[in-house]
Parts: sequence; structure tokens; C-alpha cells
Amino acid sequence: MSSPTTSSSYDLQRRRTLLLDLNLTPLENDLASLDYITRKHDVFLSFRGEDTRTSFISHLSASLQNAGIIVFKDDQSLERGDRVSSTLLYAIGESRISVIVFSINYADSSWCLQELLKIMECHKTIGQVVLPVFYHVDPSEVRHQTGDFGKSFQKSLNRLSQEEESMVLKWGNNVLPGDGIRAVNQDTVLKWRDALCEASGLAGCVVLNSRNENEVIKDIVENVTRLLDKTDLFVANNPVGVESRVQDMIQLLDTQQTNDVLLLGMWGMGGIGKTTIAKAIYNKIGRNFEGRSFIANIREVWEKDCGQVNLQEQLMYDIFKETTTKIQNVESGISILKGRLCHKRVLLVLDDVSKLDQLNALCGSCKWFAPGSRIIITTRDKHVLRGNRVDRIYIMKEMDETESLELFSWHAFKQTSPTEDFSEISKNVVMYSGGLPLALEVLGSYLFDREVLEWVCVLEKLKIIPNHQLHEKLKISYDGLNDDTEKSTFLDIACFFIGMDRNDVIQILNGCGFFAEIGISVLVERSLVTVDDKNKLGMHDLLRDMGREIIREKSPMEPEERSRLWFQEDVLDVLSEHTGTKAVEGLTLKLPGHNAQRFSTKAFENMKKLRLLQLSGVQLDGDFKYLSRNLRWLHWNGFPLTCLPSNFYQRNIVSIELENSNVKLLWKEMQRMEQLKILNLSHSHYLTQTPDFSNMPNLEKLILKDCPRLSEVSQSIGHLKKVLLISLKDCISLCNLPRNIYSLKSLKTLILSGCLKIDKLEEDLEQMKSLTTLMAGNTGITKVPFSVVRSKSIGFISLCGYEGFSRDVFPSIIWSWMSPNHQGFSLPVQTASGMSSLVSLDASTSIFHDLSSISTVLPKLQSLWLKCGSELQLSQDATQILNALSAASSVELQSSATASQVPDVHSLIECRSQVQVSTTTNSRKSLLFQMGMNSLIANILKERILQNLTVEDYGSFSLPCDNYPDWLAFNSEGSSVIFEVPQVEGRSLKTIMCIAYSSSPNDITSDGLKNVLVINHTKTTIQLYKKEALSSLENEEWQRVVSNMEPGDKVEIVVVFGNGFIVMKTAIYLIYDEPVGEILEQCHTPDKNVLVDSGDENECAAKRISCQGEPTDDFEQKQKRRKLD
Repeated sequence: MSSPTTSSSYDLQRRRTLLLDLNLTPLENDLASLDYITRKHDVFLSFRGEDTRTSFISHLSASLQNAGIIVFKDDQSLERGDRVSSTLLYAIGESRISVIVFSINYADSSWCLQELLKIMECHKTIGQVVLPVFYHVDPSEVRHQTGDFGKSFQKSLNRLSQEEESMVLKWGNNVLPGDGIRAVNQDTVLKWRDALCEASGLAGCVVLNSRNENEVIKDIVENVTRLLDKTDLFVANNPVGVESRVQDMIQLLDTQQTNDVLLLGMWGMGGIGKTTIAKAIYNKIGRNFEGRSFIANIREVWEKDCGQVNLQEQLMYDIFKETTTKIQNVESGISILKGRLCHKRVLLVLDDVSKLDQLNALCGSCKWFAPGSRIIITTRDKHVLRGNRVDRIYIMKEMDETESLELFSWHAFKQTSPTEDFSEISKNVVMYSGGLPLALEVLGSYLFDREVLEWVCVLEKLKIIPNHQLHEKLKISYDGLNDDTEKSTFLDIACFFIGMDRNDVIQILNGCGFFAEIGISVLVERSLVTVDDKNKLGMHDLLRDMGREIIREKSPMEPEERSRLWFQEDVLDVLSEHTGTKAVEGLTLKLPGHNAQRFSTKAFENMKKLRLLQLSGVQLDGDFKYLSRNLRWLHWNGFPLTCLPSNFYQRNIVSIELENSNVKLLWKEMQRMEQLKILNLSHSHYLTQTPDFSNMPNLEKLILKDCPRLSEVSQSIGHLKKVLLISLKDCISLCNLPRNIYSLKSLKTLILSGCLKIDKLEEDLEQMKSLTTLMAGNTGITKVPFSVVRSKSIGFISLCGYEGFSRDVFPSIIWSWMSPNHQGFSLPVQTASGMSSLVSLDASTSIFHDLSSISTVLPKLQSLWLKCGSELQLSQDATQILNALSAASSVELQSSATASQVPDVHSLIECRSQVQVSTTTNSRKSLLFQMGMNSLIANILKERILQNLTVEDYGSFSLPCDNYPDWLAFNSEGSSVIFEVPQVEGRSLKTIMCIAYSSSPNDITSDGLKNVLVINHTKTTIQLYKKEALSSLENEEWQRVVSNMEPGDKVEIVVVFGNGFIVMKTAIYLIYDEPVGEILEQCHTPDKNVLVDSGDENECAAKRISCQGEPTDDFEQKQKRRKLD
């Protein structure tokens, strides 16, 4: 595009107009996406007229037009009356390619520079292809604005400055203040420079004096022709909902952020719009690549003669535009593609992939492709995307109600919404379509220009027979299943099992020999079946209808010859006329339960292969011997008999579900039922006792919910060695459980909620090693047994008013034991992850605060955090805790005095919370442990301590002294140290290190440490940690421990050793954080030691030795401030 050559005043006028558009006004939003703009031009030419109009540009423009390319030039393409700037800027956005001809005086035109800004903006935002041509100019001069090109650019800058001054003088306060204009101009200059730099870095053509311009023009035309030859694919006449999904996909493709090869899978059921979205993406970003190819209908073409080779040849032609290379077979095609694709950055779309062989033949791996390439794979089968075959998977979702109605309306009414007369019935069609674009388009087109009565008739027909076009499209996924077991599994689910628990269905179908675990997984991968977050099976209504139509069309006029019967009228006809045959494998009949409809059992006599029977509101009269011996699933809601007839063969049944039945005793004559996995008698209001479980050794689910007369559970329940779930919910007459129920080591879920008369859970509950869920709310149980909290398996509990995850509930339960006078009192609790027995209690507001039961609870706790309401309460509680610890230690000593062994020294030094032990000849021991997060300072201090961690014969020992501000030391005779937390400028407390010196009889080999108490007298809190807890806490919990001690707090740390140990001295180090640079300097400073003797309690170092310098006054003052009186 050129500037006019008549006068510079025209340039000035155009630049002023452009300055108004400097922020791109509303035009920027209009051009945000090419999807909303009609592309009128193939090429936009940006050029400086006085340099090239009558020479290079004239020849180039003619050559492009001769090649059938639509070219925009300002002097030929502007329509009369158009506003110059808006027209040109729109023209740039409406062009597929911009060719920028940089000549010596190009940058002398601010109009050209503004065009350049818009071109580069479109390059970034909508992927417009930019082709720079350097006409008698070196690209480096354009990039850096040097040489003759730089001089012309300076002229534009000078004019900009002059106009700035004239605008201020001429209009005064009617324009922006001088500083404002100057800021705008500076921003403009910066944008110009960036655009010149960026454009000159793109691949283009250089026309120097020595080169033949005709050759260059020929190259440019060929290049542009090649780029434009990538014809856009037809997406849709009415692309409703396409743009939002395309944007989601483009974000996943990450085309601007990474230069890696990226493979993206698009997965969804047939007809959901995978191909449509893939085409739209192909059109939108395809021109950003050196080559692109859209291989459609791979599943269909693959099966044709030479189809596999044809697909490889199509890929070769699309990317390399050649027909000379002939591919002999798939293997040679793989070799050719692998060798050629790695040299071009390509966009490849493989549509409707159904087999791994197809992927292997067309895109073996990411190593085939050049950096920056993108490969999109659409499929109905998620399995072809598994195993790291793709980097990301985009799961296609159905259209929402608004999108569905709009798409349907375009096809049914040729407008965005239904006409008034069809508004409600249109919503019914949309609901039937379930957000599936294919169904909306097919049904909308079929119903176009029909009367309302015809619409009603069509909807009624669809309930029985689906639309043929839609059926055939969806049936492709069914036809692609691997074998008859997978197809049978799909058909069974479509007719009987939608909404049922996946695990239950697997048990039933496995009993039919269908290998249902893998079968259902395949169906999910093929987008034929879904599994929700509650593990329930689901299926799109249209897929359900497709499956049922497959069955119906096998025998459209004789329902008794179909494999499965689900349509009520067909079932009623077969049962009434006794026309059932051995073809029937499954039957369901659900009638209103008010007046059960009666049929004879002889209606089933010829259904020898009946596997699945689902009845509701039905009564069968006659001999039950006529029912199939192959029955695997009996689901009979409202079973009318008081027991199952003895002549009813049940040995092969996997699941018996008799909800709302009249059963009093399930069997009078019990059969051996090896196959039975599920027994559900829920809401059987006349059931008085459970059956004998000894004849059902493989039962996994026992559900007896809401059986109000059930008063006894058979002792034989202990024989259920494989049971996973037992539900006795709302069995209000049940008084107790058999003791041997606690021996069920396989049981995972026990539900007793609503059993009002059950008032006790035995301590044997701890034996249920697999129990993860215990639901026993609203029962007669008033106290949680210790075995519940001791359980290592329970993850969720509802009991005695407590409900939630065990890590959240157990602390409150423990507190209820410690506060027997205030049952159910709700206290704020906190827990540490991974430690079910760590409890944090805030007792400051409880007037019932009582630790009288602490001795029974404390041995079960790893840690305790207690907040007291006063200093007096703190003192009392600390005394009770110490007494309880002493009593517990005595019991442990009697049971095993020498059980603990001395840990390995070196491994313990390296662990943050382990102990360090060294034993002397006189049976005196020194022990070091750490509370808090590890750090370099802590490691330095630990090394110094360990070098001197010995006890002298005369009772003194040497330790490092204060090293302010890194660490501060406190020590005392005996087992406790009291200190005031000092204020250290610019530092925060990070770690506490403790050294204890003890003596013990020679026959005790353990280190002796049992517990550590941290008592904060200022905050009235007590923290108790067992030795085991010191090695279990994570950094987050240690941070909480340390942060509870603030400057000025009076803190006491008590070490509790076992009976037989005497703690002689205890020393505490408070370690503060420090930048790494300072820590490294500390590593080279001389060591300072302190000799600790039997001086006054709570005093720090009494004597310092080997110190090369005296402490500063500031240091001494801080030492004095931190000592207690």
C-alpha cells in the first residue's frame, strides 16, 4: 500500500486521522476474530508509492492478479466516500496475507508505519500471514532503523515532533496538555520501532540491485499462491457454539507459547461435533504453519482397497504438494513420511481414528514432526489416545439448552428461535436430542415446514423407532465393538442397567460370562457409556434408543423373537399370550404398584435362556419351576410372597433384589448359592430374621435397609468371608449384632444408622481390618468405644453426633472421653494430616474443663494441644498430665523394661526429629533432639554439639554458647528449662534444639525419652508430644509449634523420661533463621564453647572458654533482657 505522491500535506492529513485511531478505537474489537469478518481480499499491499508504485509494485500487483489473486491497493480499492483510515484498517483485517514492501522511503510515511502497526497486530491476534519484501534495503537497516532507511524514519520522527509543537500553539487548552501529547507521541514511536523490528525478523524476500526483479516477483507469486492454496474447509451453515469450543481447543494447542511438537486428542460420542470443531480449528490456525493436512473419514477409508496407502499419499500431497512420490505399501509410506515430515512445521488433523494401526501409519510419534507442529486426532474411542499417545485430551461436551434450541431453530425454522406456535414442542424435541448437534440438525431438517400435528406424530414415533439417519450414524460405534460380549454388555445396559451401580452390574454380567470389567471400560472409552461420580452407569438417550433399535429391528413384528424385552406393550403381549421363546435373554416390566397385574409362571416356560428379570407391580401365579435355570439377576420390586418358593431354581443367581417385598423369611428350604454376590431385601416390612448365610459363601453386599420387624441377625453372618458392605439402616427392632460380625476382616462399609435399639459397639470392632466407613448415627449408642479410634482403617464415621472424616472427628471423640461431664460439647479442634491420633483442644471457654480421665486417654495419643483458661488451670492440668505420664511409664516399664534398642547414631543425626544417643561407661547418657524445621544453622549447631556430646566424670559438660543472633542457649538442673523468648531484630524463631543428660541402671538400654511438654505460661497452652510424634510431624505442624512462642512469652520445656532414669541437666537452644550468605560466613568463624556447671537454675552459660573476642555491649544488653529473674 502506498502513500499519495502529490504532496506531503496529504500525508499529514492522513496521519492526523490515524492519530485519532491510535488506540485502534472500536475497530480493534471488530477485528478481534476473523470469524466475524468476510475476507474480501487475498493480499493487502503495503508500500511507499514514490519508491515503488510505477515499478516493482505495478509489476507485482499485475502478476498477482493474473494468478487469480485478489489484491488490495489504496489507489484502486477504496470506495468513494469511505473514511480513509477506517477503510484501510478494515482492509488489512479482511485480507488473508499482507505483503509489506520495505523501500528506502517507506519509514518516511507515518501512514505506512501505521499500516504496519495494524498488520503486525493482525499477525498476532488472528494469525494473518505476513510476507516482508526488502526492496533495495538490507533487513538489518529496517530492524535497527539505520542507514538510508534510518534517515527516512528520522524524518517521520521530526514531523511528529513539529506537529506536536504546532498543535499545542494552535489549539492551546482545547487539546491534551503538552506532556500528554508528548507521551502519546513517545508511545507511537516505540510501537513503530517494535513493529519494524518484528516484521524484519520474519521470513521474506530481499531485492538487491544485483537481483532480477522478475525472479523475485515470480517467487512471491508462487509463495502467495501456495499459501492461498490451503483452501478453507466447509464448517457449517450455522456454526452455533463452534467459536467457544474452538477457543478452548486453541488454548490447549498452545501455538504461541511452545515450540514443542504437541498431539491433542478430541474424544466424544458420534454426532457430538468433533469433526466440525476440528475443521474450524484447521481453518483458523492452519495458515500459521508451513504445511497442513486434514485427513477425513479415516475409519471409513481405511477399510477400502488401497485405502491405507491412499491416506498416506493424501498426507504427502497436502503437505508437500507433489504427486511424483508413489507409496507401494503402508510400511514404505511410514518410512517416507517419517523422513519428510520432520523438515516442516505442520498442522495435521486426523479425523475419525478408530484403530491404533491408523495412528501408527499416519503419525507414528512426535519424533516424526518438526518443532512447533500440531497434530489433532478426533476419535470415538478413548483407548487410541491412552498410553501417552497424546499430550492432552479435549473431551467434547453436549450443547447446552440455549445452544441446542438455536441450532435446532436454524434447521427447523431457518431462524434463531422457534415460531410462537412451535415454541413448546420445539423444547420437547431439543430435550429428546440431549444436546447432540447431529440429532438437532437431522430432526430440525426433517421437521422443517411441517405442521404441528406432524411434529406430535414424529415425537411419538421416536419413542419406539429412532430416526434412521441418526440411528445409522450412532450405530457406527456399536459396530466397532470388538466381540459379542462387548455388544451384549452394551445392549444389557441400554435395556436394564442405566442408573445402576457399576460394580453391581459388573457382578451380574460376569455371572453371564461377559468379562464386564473390560467390557464396560471399552464402552466408556468408546463414548457409549458413562460412569458418574457416584459410580452409576449412564448413557445418552439417543445411544440407549440406538441399542434398543438394534434389538427391535432383528424382529420388528414378533417381539417374542427379540433377545431383550423392555417396551411395556410388547412385554404384556408376550406374558399374556405365553408366546415367549428361547430367544429372550432379558425382560423388564414395571407397572404401577397399586393393583399388581397377575400372570402365570407358565408364560416363562419357553424362555430357557432368560438371564435378566426385572419386575415391579407384578404377581406371578403357579409353579416357579418354569422360571429359567439360567437366571442371573432377579429384581422384583413388591415381591408378593412371604418366601421364595423351594422349587424355584436359584443356584446360578448372582443378585437377588426384593425391595418392598412381603417376605417374612427368605427361604424355608435353603439352596446352596455359590454364585450369589448381592442380596437386597430393603423395605421388607414383614422380615423378622435374616436367612442362614452359611450357604452363600461369596456374598459381597447385604442390604437390609428399613426392615422394621427385623429383630435378629443370624450368627452365621460370620461365615461371610468376602462381604464388603452390610447395611442395616433403620432396622428399628434390631437390638444387637452377633459378636462374630466383628470377625469380618473383608468388610469395608457397615451401616447401622437409625437402629435405635443398638446401644453398644464391641471393642472387637478393632479386628475389622478393612472397615473404612462406619455409619452408626441416630442409634442407642452413647459412647464411642476406644476400638473405633484405635482402628487404623476407618476413614469416615458417623457416630454419637460426630460425622465426618476420621482425621476431623477423632479429636472431638477423644475430648468427649476427657470431659465426661459434658457429653457432646462442641469444641474447636485442629488436626495434623496423616496423624489420626493427634488432637488439638481449646478448653479456654469450657466451664466443664476436666482432665480427670486423662490417664486412660493419654496412652492412645501421639500429641495433645491444650489451651487453658487461666494460669491456675494451666498449673493443674500440667500436674495431671505429668502424673498420668508417670503412671503410664510405670506400666510400660513393668511390661518391657529393655525392649527398646539404641538407634543407629548416624541415621538419627541426619533426621530432623530423631534422637542422638551416646552411652558412656558409667551408664550416663546424653540425648539430643530437635523440634522444628531443619536449616543450615541448625545443622552447624548440631555438628558442634555432637563433637562435645559427652558427660564428664565430675558432672560437667561442654556445649556451644550463644552465637547471637543465630542461636541462644538456656539450661537448667533437672528435666525442665524455663526461659523468656527474646526479641531478635530481623529474625524469626525457626527451630528448638534440646539436649538432656540422664543416668540409668546398667540393665536399661533404651534412651529413656518418652514425652516432651512445651508449656507456654503466657498463652496458657500445653503442647505434649510423644517421642514417636517428634519424628512424624511435617514442617507445617512444626511451624505451628514454633510460632506459638512469641517474644516475651514465658515458656517451660519439660522432658519426660521413663522410670529408672534420672535427668541431671537439660539445655535448650533457640535457633533463628538467617540469609544463606551470612550462614556461609558463620561456617568460618571460630567456635565458642560454654562449660555448663551446677549454677543457678534458668541461667545460661556460666563460663565461656576458647572465645577470641568479647561480646559487644549490644549483645550483652540483649542477654540481660532475655534472662528471667
